[in-house]
Amino acid sequence: MMERQQVIDTAEKYYLPVFGRQQLVLDHGRGAHVWDKDGREYIDFLAGIAVNSLGYAHPAQVRAIAEQAGKLCHCSNIFYTEIQAKAAELVCQVSGMDRVFFANSGAEANEGALKLARKYGTGKSPDKFRIITAKMSFHGRTMATLTATGQPHYQEGYAPLPGGYEYVPYGDIAALEKLMDGNVCAVLLEPIQGEGGVHVPSYDYLSKVRELCDKFDAILIFDEIQTGVGRTGAWFEYMNAGVKPDVLTFAKGIGGGFPVGGFAVPEKLARVFKPGDHGGTFGGNALAMASVYATLSTIKEEDLVAQAREKGVYFKGKLEDLALKYPEKIREVRGRGLILGVETTKPAAPILQMCLDQGVIVNVTVGNVVRLVPPLVVTKADIDKAVLALDNAFAKF
Repeated sequence: MMERQQVIDTAEKYYLPVFGRQQLVLDHGRGAHVWDKDGREYIDFLAGIAVNSLGYAHPAQVRAIAEQAGKLCHCSNIFYTEIQAKAAELVCQVSGMDRVFFANSGAEANEGALKLARKYGTGKSPDKFRIITAKMSFHGRTMATLTATGQPHYQEGYAPLPGGYEYVPYGDIAALEKLMDGNVCAVLLEPIQGEGGVHVPSYDYLSKVRELCDKFDAILIFDEIQTGVGRTGAWFEYMNAGVKPDVLTFAKGIGGGFPVGGFAVPEKLARVFKPGDHGGTFGGNALAMASVYATLSTIKEEDLVAQAREKGVYFKGKLEDLALKYPEKIREVRGRGLILGVETTKPAAPILQMCLDQGVIVNVTVGNVVRLVPPLVVTKADIDKAVLALDNAFAKF
């Protein structure tokens, strides 16, 4: 067994230095709580960046993965597996879509959706290839998805980027109207921007985007990688908005911590791709499918979607009380369900460290937004402890 510093030193020596890490070595967890190598306990309000829907070591997920590992981990998509069929059916049921493709990550999910949109568009006209995304969006780190990401600093050093991408301010329907024409094949949006600072658009905006896509025969893609799988108090945020996309991408919470992503479409788009047009060796492997099936089944059985909605209202109310208490330090509280952001009036990194010192893990995005995305199994008692830690931190901030 390695000691804490030995783990850090070994990782620093051998792992590519692409992450800014906390000097913390997590060892095991249960529910919304994790313990480090030194035995210290934390309440996790990051959840692997909105990944661990069921928290840590949920018995249903542990059992499903262990049982599947004892039978079959992978066999390639040349063959069928029962667990993939069951997982595909369940994903379609909860997403309101008809067909699904499984990948290994959110970036792969969005990459596949963008490919589908291009194939759809250029199948109608060779000039119908333009893709519009939003400024401050985040869609992944592959060449296509970082190009789709509307934050230039992610793109620095990777020129020349793939062509055909354009950007509009998020929530600005007039700006989108100016760019729309018959050569647009897709509009890609997060129904709530996560990495960009937890920005929530009006439902009217999303509805008008849907109308523009219909008018110009463009595919509307919703990136629900961070907002999906119950996090906003609906299975997917589009259901809260009442605006259904043509393509729905998912990842993060759908595997409960196991790496898996994908996209879902209605039947009308099911044959845009022909056999051989898209695929992947590991996508839809049996071990991932066991985790997806167990995660979604457990969320249904434990009614965690409704709980996320209820706990989110409670949590947001507590955070808004803090905003009233510290008006010179907190600019705004945003979000829905269990994806919440507290925008501060100056860089928020000290808040992260002060919360960590109190045994609460939070995250800071875009420099001044404290992002809170706990497991769906988080309790109100956990929320109260997190709010107390934030209160103590803002008192010193």
